[in-house]
Amino acid sequence: MRRAIVIGAGIGGLALAIRLQSAGVAVDLVEARDRPGGRAYVWERDGFTFDAGPTVITDPACLAELWRLTGADMAADVTLLPVSPFYRLQWPDGSHFDYGNDEPALRREIAAFNPADVAGYERFLRYSEAVHAEGYVKLGAVPFLDFASMLKAAPALARQRAWRSVYATVASHIRDARLREAFSFHTLLVGGNPMATSAIYALIHKLEKDGGVWFAQGGTNALVAGLVRQFERLGGRLRLGDKVVRIHSEGRRATGVTLASGHSLRADAIASNADVMHSYRDLLAGGRGRKMARRLGRKKWSPSLFVLHFGVEGHYPGVPHHMILFAERYRELLDDIYRRGVLSDDFAIYLHHPSATDPSLAPPGRSTFYALVPAPHLGHAAIDWNSEGETLARKIIAKLEERLLPDLSQRIVTRFHYTPRDFSADLAAHHGSAFSLLPSLTQSAWFRTHNRDDAIDNLYFVGAGTHPGAGIPGVVASAKATAGLMLDAAALAVAD
Repeated sequence: MRRAIVIGAGIGGLALAIRLQSAGVAVDLVEARDRPGGRAYVWERDGFTFDAGPTVITDPACLAELWRLTGADMAADVTLLPVSPFYRLQWPDGSHFDYGNDEPALRREIAAFNPADVAGYERFLRYSEAVHAEGYVKLGAVPFLDFASMLKAAPALARQRAWRSVYATVASHIRDARLREAFSFHTLLVGGNPMATSAIYALIHKLEKDGGVWFAQGGTNALVAGLVRQFERLGGRLRLGDKVVRIHSEGRRATGVTLASGHSLRADAIASNADVMHSYRDLLAGGRGRKMARRLGRKKWSPSLFVLHFGVEGHYPGVPHHMILFAERYRELLDDIYRRGVLSDDFAIYLHHPSATDPSLAPPGRSTFYALVPAPHLGHAAIDWNSEGETLARKIIAKLEERLLPDLSQRIVTRFHYTPRDFSADLAAHHGSAFSLLPSLTQSAWFRTHNRDDAIDNLYFVGAGTHPGAGIPGVVASAKATAGLMLDAAALAVAD
């Protein structure tokens, strides 16, 4: 394999392109939008920098490895700043919980809610360590191409009672209702319902505990820019603003792509970091694309998001970088989002305040925020986001004023919002899903879109829709798994 095409310059696509380029494969990385990053897009407005998507960086070692492949140092391109606490969790009664990896402080926080739950937390931590070892260290970057590979992993999954949900697992160790929310909400960061997502995802707690939570100086877009520099330094070619409109194949081989500009590119292998439904239904010519699109259409998809970006006059020094403002309801609100397709008035908010860590993201004397509210995807709820978007934005501002940010409406100097319709239009995301396929046990590993297509030998996938799933560590691990398959195939071809 001398040349490869990677469709989509999200973090997963960039990680794959770097791995291939560092191994001597010439890569054309093709991105439809005017900037790289995918969901990690960026806007600059009125002097403020607004990151579009992922803001939590865990397991920085998986990113640093992309530079170490060629003996380089990530620190030359990206500066990671520690975030502490990782999150401040706040409930409507005014109680709050600072969540981080300072173990004595964390135990004091737990004891303040329920002293008996300190011992329960210790048991949960041991469980998290066990599933982290099995689910992330051993299997995170291992592709599941056949059911036999799933059967090999089954005993370990059974030992960890992976059929239970994260919430049920937490609840088996911890009694306080608020602490149960505190240690189960993490699956929402990768699109999963804590009440239904496999307990394997409890590994996120261990991942954060060991690796910490970090933020790229300059914003997550600065991480994307660093990845692009590393890719181009290795000789890779990035083509922006020219989307792929067709993947061509002959028999069991993908042969190349056609771009919106009319250009055609040919390669020995093609990998898609685009939405998996879009890749099969819209890009892949022939019966294989139609067959897989029908199959994907029967699967469950993660919810979408409504994101309100705003810049304000002045500072809120008591508001940390990351906050979760829980609602009165937990299970019932999750049912509204995941099952009933209801946009509830008593929504929860993930509040991102990056200028608390990096003041350069706002003009002097000002602050940058976004407020994120999970929303049903477009296949669950027929919402007119053209009108509902502004209504929800006003409700979010009112709730933030009531619970956390007094006089917010008077201090906002710029704002805009991003809806499920935008996820669909800008990212070709099926149903406007923000995280691709739902991360359930029956849609994980072999049950998820395979890292290599089963019928077209040189067509590959990377990113949130394939194994292991969403989140920065997830898509970087998918790149490692997919690159391994592609380079193994190249080695076999040379041997033949």
